[in-house]
Amino acid sequence: MENKPDKETDLNKRLYNFALKIVLLVRSLPRELAAHEIGRQLLKAGTSTAANYEEARGGFSKEDFIYKINTAFKEAKETNFWLRLLRDSRIVKEDQVKELINESIEIGNILGKSVKTAKERNKKRI
Repeated sequence: MENKPDKETDLNKRLYNFALKIVLLVRSLPRELAAHEIGRQLLKAGTSTAANYEEARGGFSKEDFIYKINTAFKEAKETNFWLRLLRDSRIVKEDQVKELINESIEIGNILGKSVKTAKERNKKRI
């Protein structure tokens, strides 16, 4: 029997790799005040997306899962903001963040759909 890919595990790996790329990007930012401050915010949001998804997977109730997955979704949206700000302020070149901006959009879409689905399923249970 063939092993089917586990979408949850795949997303977990994808989010971890995304967080890792954020860490590496922040470490490469120029040593200046604006880059430092934006980098701090980006680091928090970019790694929090993966951490909150991890917590959601271990949620102790459906409501806890929804709360944590929604938090991960919001952190993905915030990450996208900081990445665009880095690009638009010319702290980094577009080619340094283009892939991460696209990935943050895709991750946000996936997590947003997960929030919507979880809320709909939870309403049906009540």
